[in-house]
Formats: sequence, structure tokens, C-alpha cells
Amino acid sequence: MKKRFAWIMVAVMVFSIFAVGCGARGDSGSDEGSADGQTYTIRMAYDVAESHASHIAAEEVFVPMIEEGSNGAITVELYPNSQLGAVPECIETMRTGGVEMAWGSDADIAGFVEEWNLVGLPYLWTSLDAAHEALDGDFGQQLSALAEEKIGVKILAIPDVGFRNITNSKKPIESVADLKGMKIRTMTNTLHLEYFEALGAIPTPMNFSEVFTALQQGTVDGQENPTAMIYNNKLYEAQKYMTISEHVYTAAPIMISMKFWDSLPEEYQTLIQEAAEKTRDRQREIITQQNTDYAKDIADAGVAVNELSDEAKQEFQKIAEDTVYKTAAAAYGQDLIDMAAAHNK
Repeated sequence: MKKRFAWIMVAVMVFSIFAVGCGARGDSGSDEGSADGQTYTIRMAYDVAESHASHIAAEEVFVPMIEEGSNGAITVELYPNSQLGAVPECIETMRTGGVEMAWGSDADIAGFVEEWNLVGLPYLWTSLDAAHEALDGDFGQQLSALAEEKIGVKILAIPDVGFRNITNSKKPIESVADLKGMKIRTMTNTLHLEYFEALGAIPTPMNFSEVFTALQQGTVDGQENPTAMIYNNKLYEAQKYMTISEHVYTAAPIMISMKFWDSLPEEYQTLIQEAAEKTRDRQREIITQQNTDYAKDIADAGVAVNELSDEAKQEFQKIAEDTVYKTAAAAYGQDLIDMAAAHNK
């Protein structure tokens, strides 16, 4: 009898230990280190290729920081090359919670929140440092608040893809006159459209995923993008000329659905915010180096690369001041423009 009782006690103890262990994982089977006993999947969508700085930074920093920091309770899935659709489509889906995160451009958000068009104001910032300071500070906070209020998307951090340059299949661009009549693909930014019209070109907005085919088929003569985008997405293969114009800076905000964000425990919100900021810092390091290195690689591939002279750049700037700056001030307020430009040294 005593022997049987002893065996019963052992069985009870083993069962209790097993039950406690499973209970710690929660009904969802999440790791015992999870904040709320739930598991989560973050799908992050973007247009750029796997060789781009944004994808590299996401793989190097964001994914491991989130998955390790959550003890495996959060899984991050990366979808480059517009696999889940163009970024504007993903922003629409984020609003309903269909996609958790997207990484796009300021123009992608400007389609929903017009004030974001100001980021693409020609020659707004004189250096990367000035742009970073503005977007990490008061100007970026103002734009981020508008995105959250108007479309239910939280801006976690604002990396960039650098300053934009022009490529085309017709001739070198050495002055404003060389752009006359040239069909140039632009982002869907109303200020860009007005600016390129003022330069004498025919601006043709389209989603980034359509650009390479449009260049190949001659639907457009050229396009404008940061050097790394031109190289990583092989746009230069369908072009003969590239002009270092640095006419517009392009931000690359990391966005998360507010619907998804609000469903997370505070511990995970803090983790995701920190991971996004560290990813921003790493992405900026990589993209700055890529933009420098790839200009030479594009030239080595047989594209004729030239840089605008100071005199030509002044001509480009003067047209911007006489046109889109006035439009932007009337539409969005001179105070926002001044807030951004105040970071120039």
C-alpha cells in the first residue's frame, strides 16, 4: 500500500511539473518569454530589391532584434520587390490590418497625407546631415503625427535613400534646356510634377515596380532616383546617360499599422520602436556608401555619367524657387518649409 501511494505521489508531481511548463507557454504555444502569451507575425513589405540598403538593414538589424528580443514570440517576414503589391497599396492594406508594416518613400505617404510632399521639395536641404536632423526632429515629428491622425499609420523611423539623380536614353543633361520635351518618370508627388513641367520635361508618374519595363519599352525616356535605387534595380541597363543632379532628397519611412500597433503589449511596442531606430541608423550608413560606390559601377557598365555644374545647379534651383516653393507655401504653409530648412547650416 505504501509503495502504491509513493508511485501515485510521483505521478502527481510529474504531471504538475508538465502542466506548469505548458501553462507558461500559453494557449497559443508562445515562448515563456512572451509578454502576453501570444505569438505575432509581422509582414514588412517594400519595393526595393534584396541588394538595397533597406533590405540589408532589415535582415541585419530589424529581424534579429525583434525575434530575439521577443524570445521568438514575434516572427518577422520580409517581402522585397513589391511582392505584396506597390507600397501605396500596402498602406491601404495596413489601414485595415491586412499588412503589419511597410517601408516606402515620402511620396508613397504623400498620396494620403499631402504635407509629406514637402520632403520632396527640390533643393530643400543642402546636406544629408541637415535632412536627417530635420526628419529625426521637429519636422519629422510633425509629419508623423499627421500620418497617424489621417491614415492610421505610425511612422517608427525615417531612413532615406539619398538625393535623386536623373537618367535617360536620349542625351546628357547639362542644363535645364536639355530636359525640354523629355518624358521623365517621377514619383506621385504633385510638387515633382509641377517642377519637371517647369523644367520643360513631361513628367510621367507611375509606381516604382513599373519603371524598368517603361524604360525598356520606351514609354518614358528617363527617370530620376537615388543612385543606389538606379543600380540595385538595374534601371541603368535601359539607359545611356546619368546626371548627378541631387535635385531632391527622398526619405524612406518605416511604417506600422496603428491597428496592429495598438494590439501589442507595451513591451513589444518599445522593442519595435527601438529596432526601427537602430535599423534606420544602419540603413543610412549602408545607403550613403552605396550611393557613392554605385555611381562608379554605373559608369563602368557603359553609362555616360556627368555632374551638373554649379551654374547649372543654380539654374535648376532658381526654377524651383520661382514655382514649386510658392505652390508649397500656399498649400502647406511657409512655417513647415521654414521648419525643415532651418536645419541647414
